[in-house]
Amino acid sequence: MYQELIDHIRKFVALTDAEAEVLPGYIQVHSIKKKAYLLKEGQVCRWNYFVGKGCLRMFCINEKGTEQITQFGIENWWLSDYMSFDRQTASGFNIQAIEDAEVYAIAYEQQAALFTALPQMESYFRIVFQKAYAAWQVRLKYLYDFSKEENYLHFTGSFPGFVQRIPQYMLASYLGFTPEYLSELRKKHT
Repeated sequence: MYQELIDHIRKFVALTDAEAEVLPGYIQVHSIKKKAYLLKEGQVCRWNYFVGKGCLRMFCINEKGTEQITQFGIENWWLSDYMSFDRQTASGFNIQAIEDAEVYAIAYEQQAALFTALPQMESYFRIVFQKAYAAWQVRLKYLYDFSKEENYLHFTGSFPGFVQRIPQYMLASYLGFTPEYLSELRKKHT
């Protein structure tokens, strides 16, 4: 059942079969229905989620009352409000399933114990977070360096399968567009 997660961990650190058998003591599996929330704004984020199957989105509501998607999580990606998770304070974000999903969840209270039981997991998370932070930096650079059209073309060229999975209004929100502008771009480039 934990094979997706175990395979992902083994891409970055050594994990024996005996060590892998320890994971269920620290990580829970949750089946999430489409549109269900894993976190709502104002709640404390108590879990760090690894997506085994499905697609999640993280978003906030801006001052105009519009959803602004900041992040997606698909298979083999981690997703959490890390500020809320780390500090155990109220979140400014929502996390919701876009598709039926299966996630592996580490509770805040279990994370330190997991690192003690399997010290290489601390290295694993460091590596994963460094890669995620680097990807975030590249995304910000593209937001500043690219025109909206170039940003759209780069994203759709880099993640064509992903673009097919999410509703277009969500893609527009993630890219900072109106759905109408995205529709114009799609017509222009099809």
